[in-house]
Amino acid sequence: MKVFLLCLLAAVFLKIPVIFAEVRVQDTETARLQLIFDAAWDKDMRDNPVWASSLGDRRFNRSWRDDSETARRLRLRRYQNTLGSLTEIEIEKLTHQGRIDLELFRRQLQTRIEASNFRTDLMPMSQRGGIQTLNETATSLRLQTINDYEDWLARLSKVNQLVDQTIQRMQQGLLRGYVPPSVTMQRIPNQIQKQLVEVATDSPFYQPFKNLPETISAADQRRLQQAAQEIIEASILPAYRQFYEFFTKTYLPNCSADIAAASLPDGKAFYEFKVRNFTTTSLTPDEVHRIGLNEVARIRERMLGLKKEIGFLGTLPEFFTFLRNDPSFYFDNADDLMTAYQATAKRIDPTLLKLFTKLPRMPYGIKAIPDAIAADTTTAYYMKPAADGSRPGYYYVNLYQPLSRPKFEIEVLTVHEAVPGHHLQIALQQELDNLPNFRRFSGFTVFTEGWGLYSEQLGYDLGLYKDPYSRFGQLSYDMWRAVRLVVDTGMHYKGWSRSQAIAYFKDNAPRKELDIINEIDRYISWPGQALAYKLGQLKIQDLRTKAETELGDQFDIRLFHDKVLENGAIPLDILEQQINQWITQMK
Repeated sequence: MKVFLLCLLAAVFLKIPVIFAEVRVQDTETARLQLIFDAAWDKDMRDNPVWASSLGDRRFNRSWRDDSETARRLRLRRYQNTLGSLTEIEIEKLTHQGRIDLELFRRQLQTRIEASNFRTDLMPMSQRGGIQTLNETATSLRLQTINDYEDWLARLSKVNQLVDQTIQRMQQGLLRGYVPPSVTMQRIPNQIQKQLVEVATDSPFYQPFKNLPETISAADQRRLQQAAQEIIEASILPAYRQFYEFFTKTYLPNCSADIAAASLPDGKAFYEFKVRNFTTTSLTPDEVHRIGLNEVARIRERMLGLKKEIGFLGTLPEFFTFLRNDPSFYFDNADDLMTAYQATAKRIDPTLLKLFTKLPRMPYGIKAIPDAIAADTTTAYYMKPAADGSRPGYYYVNLYQPLSRPKFEIEVLTVHEAVPGHHLQIALQQELDNLPNFRRFSGFTVFTEGWGLYSEQLGYDLGLYKDPYSRFGQLSYDMWRAVRLVVDTGMHYKGWSRSQAIAYFKDNAPRKELDIINEIDRYISWPGQALAYKLGQLKIQDLRTKAETELGDQFDIRLFHDKVLENGAIPLDILEQQINQWITQMK
C-alpha cells in the first residue's frame, strides 16, 4: 500500500499521465516498476524539452536540449543506475504485461548505453535536418495562446546558445574523427543561407508570428511581433552568420571523403550495432545483404511479369526509362499533385473496417513538406499527433519538382504514410492507455516501418491498385525497400561507392534520379535505419502466413491486425511470441 501511494503521489507531483489498469494494492512489484518508469520518463522529458512540448508536456516549453559533455555524462550515469535498479524487481510477481514492459524498458536502456560508445552525437546535423532547420520545430508545437507564443519567444532567445553548443560539438568531432561525408554536407550551405536574411520579418523563425490567432488582441499581437523581430535581429541572425562562417570555412573542408559508417572510429562495430538496433535481430550486415539480393531477384521477376501484362516489349531498364520520362505519368504543377494525394486519402479512409475492428480516434491531415528542405529530402514523411490531442497527425508530401513525382506511386505512398500505415499504427499506439508512457510515445523502427511497408500490400484488400501502373507502383516501392538492404550494407560495410549504389538503385527501380540520389544520401547520413522497413515487413508477412495456414477458416484478418497492433511498436522477437500465443489461443 505504501509503495502504491508513493507511486500515485509521484505521478501527481510530476503531472504525468499514469495508468494503473493492472495495479492492485497488493501488487507492489507492478507499482515499484511503474514508479521507475515514471521517474525515467520525467527525466526524459526534462532532457528532451522539445519532444516534451510536442507531446503536450509544457513544463519545459522555454528550453532546448542540453547536449554538453557534462549533460551527456549525467544522462549515461542515470541510464546505468536505472538499469541497475531493475535487478531489484521480482519478475515472477509481475503480470504478463508487466514482464513485457520490463523487458522493453531494459532493452531501451541497454541500447542507449551501448550507443554512448560511439560518439555520433559529435555529428549533430545532416542534409535532412539540424541546427540549420531549427525553425521547423514550431510545426510540432502548439502555438495558440499568448503563453504559447511567449514560451516560443523564450526559446528563440536561446537559439544563439544552441548554435554555440552545436559548433563546440562539431569542433570536438573534427578532433576525434567523427565527421560526416562531405558529399552530403555540401548540401547544407544553401540550407543555412535561408536563415541569413536581411530583414527579421523574412526569417523562417518569424513565420509563426505572421498570422497570429484572432483570440490574441491586436495590442498583444504587435507586442509579440516586435519581440520576435528584436530577438531575430539581435541574436538569431548573428548566430547563423557565425555558424555559416564556421561551417563553410572550417567544417566542410575537413569533412570525410569516405561515405561508410565503417570509416568512423571503431566504425565496423558501430555499423554492426546499428544493424542490430534498427532490426531488433542478431543478423549481421552480410546476412542482411544476402536477404536483400534475394528479395531484389524475387521482386524483379514479378516486375517482368507485370511488364509483360502491360504489353511493353522492351527490356525492364527500358520500361523504367519509359516510366521516368513519359509526361502522362506526372502532374506539371504542385496544386494538382496535392489534390491527387488528398483525393486518394479520402478514398482509403472509409474502407479500413474491412481490415481492422479498432481505428484511432485522432484524425490526420495532409501538408506540403516545407520549401526549405523539400529539395534535399525524400518523397514523404509522417508527423505523429500531439499526445494531448492538440494537434492531429500529418502526412507530409513533397511537392518539389512535380515532374519527379509519378502518379502511379500516389496510392502506395498514401497507404504507407497515412492509413492503414503510419497514422493508423502510431495514433492507435498513443491511445493505448494501459501502456507506460515510454511505450506509448516511442518504439522500435523495425516495427513502425515494417508495418508501413506491410500496409502497402494491404492496398489490394482496400480496392486500390486497379490500374496496372499503380500495381507496378506498389511493386516498385517493395523493390525500393529491398534495394535498401543491398545498398545500405554495401556502402557502410562492404566498400561500395556512392555512384555504385546509385547505379544499382537505377537498375532495379523506376524512381526518378532526383529521388534516387536523395535516397542514397539519406542512407549515407543515417546508417542502418533503412534496413528496418523490409525486415519488419517480412516478419509480419511471415507471421500472417503462419496464422492463415494454422487457423484455416478460423483466420480473421481483422483480428490478426488488431493483435499485431495491440502492443504498440515492439521488437520482432516479442511480436512473434505474441502472435504464436494468439494462434494457440485461437485454436
